[in-house]
Amino acid sequence: MKKTILTFLIIILNLNLSFSQTKSEIDSLLNGISETENSKEITKSEQAKKIIAFGENSLTTLAEFFTDSTETKVKSECQERNLTKGEIAIIMADQIEFMPYGTLTGIQNCLLTFCKNNPNLVEYYFWAIKRDGVQNFQKKYIDWLKSDEHKKYTPLFVRKTEKEIEKQEKKKARKEKREKRRAEKNK
Repeated sequence: MKKTILTFLIIILNLNLSFSQTKSEIDSLLNGISETENSKEITKSEQAKKIIAFGENSLTTLAEFFTDSTETKVKSECQERNLTKGEIAIIMADQIEFMPYGTLTGIQNCLLTFCKNNPNLVEYYFWAIKRDGVQNFQKKYIDWLKSDEHKKYTPLFVRKTEKEIEKQEKKKARKEKREKRRAEKNK
């Protein structure tokens, strides 16, 4: 009986420690991303790649940082100001899984207008998030993550991994090469 209780306690303690380590690790990684100079470069950092690799399991933990108003060195050309640590957490969550912008911000972007040449699509909506309150956005996001709607959600866009992009580019290059050879043969 004592072994069972001891084993159970060890498992519970390990789960709690691993969760807090994940939060502290994400905090540390967000601090590293905060040193990036331009928001367009965030996803290229090693810290961002690590957060993205955590996948969907890290979304709730990232959401805990949404309200962090610590100003960073990350300049947003789109917002014409430096981003907060919370905004970086929002970007990272959106990089892991596209957010339903209309549902969360109340803004339906029918023209698909985003910040020019910026891979962080959610950055366009920061004005609406601030307008309605970051705490309100955080609550909506966490509620959405727990909802049945989230389980059924199919994002409008799909992000490709670097390998998928590389594979697509190689395929395109092979196709262009074949077409070039055919054109030369037909001359």
